[in-house]
Order: sequence, then C-alpha cells, then structure tokens
Amino acid sequence: MTRPKLIASRWSSRMAFILASTAAAVGLGNIWKFPYITGENGGGAFVLVYLLCIAVIGIPVMIAEIVIGRRGRHSPGIAAREVALESGSSSVWQITGWLGMATGFLVLSFYAVIAGWAAAYIYESATGAFQGQSVAEISGIFDQLVGSSLRLTLWHALILVAVAVVVGKGLKDGLERTVKWMLPIMVALLILIAIYAASIGDFAGAMSFMFAPNFDDLSINAILLALGHAFFSLGLASGVVIMYGAYLPRETSIVQTTMWVALADTFVALLAGLAIFPIVFGSQLPPEAGPGLIFKSLPVAFSTMPGGVLVGTAFFVMLVIAAFTSAIAMIESAVAFLEEKCDWGRWKATIVAIATLWLLGQVTIYSFAGAPWTQIDVQVPGKLLGSWFDVIDYATGSVLLPLGGLLLALFSGWVMTRSASQDELDTAPMIFRAWLFMVRWFAPVIIIIIFLQLVGVLNL
Repeated sequence: MTRPKLIASRWSSRMAFILASTAAAVGLGNIWKFPYITGENGGGAFVLVYLLCIAVIGIPVMIAEIVIGRRGRHSPGIAAREVALESGSSSVWQITGWLGMATGFLVLSFYAVIAGWAAAYIYESATGAFQGQSVAEISGIFDQLVGSSLRLTLWHALILVAVAVVVGKGLKDGLERTVKWMLPIMVALLILIAIYAASIGDFAGAMSFMFAPNFDDLSINAILLALGHAFFSLGLASGVVIMYGAYLPRETSIVQTTMWVALADTFVALLAGLAIFPIVFGSQLPPEAGPGLIFKSLPVAFSTMPGGVLVGTAFFVMLVIAAFTSAIAMIESAVAFLEEKCDWGRWKATIVAIATLWLLGQVTIYSFAGAPWTQIDVQVPGKLLGSWFDVIDYATGSVLLPLGGLLLALFSGWVMTRSASQDELDTAPMIFRAWLFMVRWFAPVIIIIIFLQLVGVLNL
C-alpha cells in the first residue's frame, strides 16, 4: 500500500495555533449554550464542576488529539491509521479519526444554520426591530424567522459562502489570517458588553449566581451535564483538534499550548456568563430560560435598556464571529481529506464540502419550518425525537461525540506506544505519567458514565 504524503502546511507560530484553536473552541457552545445550561442547573455549583472537568478530562483528551494529529500529519482518519500502523496495531483503529471528522461535519450542518439565526439577528437588532416590543412580539420575531425556510436558507447560504472564502485560501492566508483579527475583536466586544452589563444590570446578583456554589441545587444529571459540556466545549472528538494538531510545528510544546487554549476557552465561557447574567437579573428575566435565553430573553432586555440597539447589535456580531471561527475549523478536516484522498485543489475541495453542507443544512432548516417530510416520531431513552434535526442533534451530542471521545482516550492511552507519546509530548516524567493515567483510566470511565446516562441506559 502506498502511504500518502505528509501534510506540509504548518502554523506560523505557537501563538497562531493557540489563537486558531481557541477560536475553534470558542463558539456557540460557550456563548449560547454555557449560560443557559448554567442557568438551568443552579449556577455556581455547576460552574465549579465544569471547571474541574475541564482540568481533569478536557485537557488530557485535548492533548491526546494533538498528539495523534502531529504524529500522523494527515487529516483525522488517515492520521489515526498511520499512528496505529506505526504502533504495530490494527488499521481498524482509524475509525477514531473518521468518526470525529464525520461527527464534526454533521454538527456543522446545523451549527451553520444557527449561525444564520445570529446573522439575521444582527439585522433585526440594528434596524430597531426589538425596540418597544413585548415579550410575545419578540418571541414572534424568532418564531417567524425559524418558520421561514426561504429566509433561513438565505442566511445559511451567506454563512457558508463566507466560510468557503476563508477556507479556500488555505491555512495561512485563510484560517490563520482570519482568526488573528476575528478572535481579538470577538473578545473585545464580549469584554465591552460585560462592562456595560455590569454598569446597568445586576452585577452582584450575577456574581453570586455564577460563583457562590449551592450544592443543594446540583443534581446527578447536572453533574453529568457539566462533565459532558466541559469535554465538548473544547471542540474535542469532532476532528478539529487532530486536524489542527497536524499543522503544529515539531518544536512547539503540546502540553503548554493545550493549557493556554483551555484557559482561554474557559475565560471566554465565564466572560459570556458575566455579559449575559447581569442583564438577565437586572431585567428580572429567568436565568433558566433554556435555549431561548439568547434569541428570545435577551432581546427583551435589549429593547428597554439604554443604548439597546447598539449593545444588541454588538452582541449578535460577537455571536456570529464566535460561530464563524468554529465553522471554519470544523470544515477544515473534510477539505484536507478531499485534498489528500482525491488529489483535488484547495478550492475544488472547499466548494464540494460547502455544497454538501448546504444540502445537509436543508434538513435542519425545513425541520424548524415544519416541513412534513422532516417530521418523524422516534422514541429514544428519555425523549421523543420529532424531526430529522432532532435525530441529528441527538445522534451527534448523545452518541457520536461521547463515543468518539471514548475511542480517542483508548487510542492514545492503549494503542499508541509509550515511546511515541513521550516523543511527541517531550515533558517531565511526572506530567507524562499523570496524563497517561488520565487517558487510560479516568477519562474512559467518566465518558462511559456520561454516554450511558445520555442514552438512558444509566439512570443516576
């Protein structure tokens, strides 16, 4: 069998990798999902468990993915195969990389649609559509948006065209150059919104809610949700980290770099909470409002606060940037694979990947619009799936991502040779042994518990 050529592209510096990886990790999960699941699960105690799990699960598994990517120097599936063969193991283990790449592509198929919601809200906020509107009227604006397949298709297409323009230019001229200015702008907007929220909202209430733990409000399910979100908020098991690791220069420290990415990602998640919850409490809105917190509850606050048009517009610009930088990361492994496998040029591979995503995105768009062909009735443990979007969301979040995380931990802990892992990490023996214990024993056990709970086999 002819071995594929190693990927030649490299990040220009360690800082470029940190910025790109942070931009990939900081997405809708941090700014849209983290605040509302914190609100639904008691606040401070949930945040504390989340931070703990970032440290003991997220960081070790992220290190493992970067090791696989840099050792393999290919797109995820081929990288995992090459590392397995080098270690004297079966090429069947390549499923570790293929599963992550496929999962990330499926997630992106609906992620880009939600990014389109945020883009549409930039227009709605900037034109003053929320000003003077009641709660029911603002809720109606959202319902009209997601109920219009034509409007969603247009916003979705706009997001994907922008993604194509960046990714088609390649690693340095496209991804790296884009995140170098987009990420600082996003963080600056988030900081400004947080400062504004603290000045006009209930900052003391937000701080107490987020950082004063009340363990009476922390259920077993909330703990498992914190574990799962900590693991997935770093973009793990989606092909992104392996792919970005393949571009990492040999002289860059994987352990130190991973720590910086995890710290930056966690900082943004907490900052998002400090930008949102003072407004929520100051406006007497429920913090447990669920997924509608961003698209229904916050616009109510923006409609009445001083400078609400400007603040609301800046918020949704920031949300689109966060979603966009994650989107360009999630599609990169598919584009790199098409370049390797089909020997296509960068632009051809990008256009084919984007066109496929656009078609898959129609499933989500028409599911929200209530098209009859998307409506189903499938019962899974603990919930009813009513549309094909629900199936994709459930399959990725509750099955494929946990399964991919488990395979990554097992692959790096048991399939890769110690010598290969030590060669890539090049760190102190004590740190290496701690990492190896985490990926061999601790992470797999926790991920299995999360997986069994999510699919309803385990009921704690």
